[in-house]
Amino acid sequence: MAGNSFGTLFKLTSFGESHGQAIGGVIDGVPSNVPLSIELIQEDLDRRRPGQSAIVTQRKESDTIQVLSGVFEGKTTGAPIGFIIQNSNQKSGDYEHIKDVYRPSHADFTYDKKYGNRDYRGGGRSSARETACRVVAGAVAKQMLAGLGIKINAYVDQIGDLRIPSDAFVDLSLIETNIVRCPVPELALEMEELVRAVRKDGDTIGGAIACVVHGVPVGLGDPVFDKLHADLGKAMLSINAVKGFEYGSGFQGSGMRGSEHNDQILSDGKTKTNFSGGVQGGISNGAPIYMRVGFKPVATLMQDQESINSKGDVTTVSGKGRHDPCVVPRAVVIVEAMAAIVLLDHYLRSKTTQL
Repeated sequence: MAGNSFGTLFKLTSFGESHGQAIGGVIDGVPSNVPLSIELIQEDLDRRRPGQSAIVTQRKESDTIQVLSGVFEGKTTGAPIGFIIQNSNQKSGDYEHIKDVYRPSHADFTYDKKYGNRDYRGGGRSSARETACRVVAGAVAKQMLAGLGIKINAYVDQIGDLRIPSDAFVDLSLIETNIVRCPVPELALEMEELVRAVRKDGDTIGGAIACVVHGVPVGLGDPVFDKLHADLGKAMLSINAVKGFEYGSGFQGSGMRGSEHNDQILSDGKTKTNFSGGVQGGISNGAPIYMRVGFKPVATLMQDQESINSKGDVTTVSGKGRHDPCVVPRAVVIVEAMAAIVLLDHYLRSKTTQL
């Protein structure tokens, strides 16, 4: 199976399945003697872990990281950082009823047709549980980026038809003050009520996450295939359930005139506006990078759905097991992690472009 690694100089290779013994990974490219806090990595894992609130899946995993290599006495050694996270609360029996049935809008059908086999226990390798490995690598990257003055903040911008107004004041310090991770408290309460109502109906709902990055220097990214925004887009679209990505003005810019959209460059090199979203010509321009990531509703419903089995016969898929009614609040830290991996990778690559 290809596609288990992400990054060029700073690279994550992950392994493991949702209901296997453990998941884990190897992080390459971290320089030696970098102070690294395992506690901060664990804090990010706790933001992603299941069972953290009443509106997420009730699978109880501690998601405790065990670092196997690459860190000694609180600093990196320059060797690959190996880690594992044990799976301790699998209920594989919850998936026996779909052993030979394809769930609508899951990877079941395509995975089986491509590889000729399928781990039906929670989706196996295609499960979103793999994203815990990304959170680890992202937490390592965020600690290094913080030393460069780069700060990444993601938050829930929308759930269903509830969205933060474009002119609303967003206080980033409020992101972690509610279980929805929306920095507008009044709207967060409405979002929470909506998710609870959807869950009661046995249904699911989608939403969007906004991410803003401050402190990015000019010059990250390349102008052809390795554009910074293109790599950010690939990173975000590789996250389970993501259906859309935009940065800067995004699709709104499609309805604007150039005279409205152009970012005037001021005498200090900064721009008067930031419709470019901090990236021009594929290269960071020093302005904040702003992006938005859209998530579909979780495909597993607590309702019966018509589908087919492995023989092609029409059958019914019954809703069963522990699943998120809305994955968006838990995905905030995953969006941050993928942004961090891309930015650190491009920062390290930028150091090789000039003598």
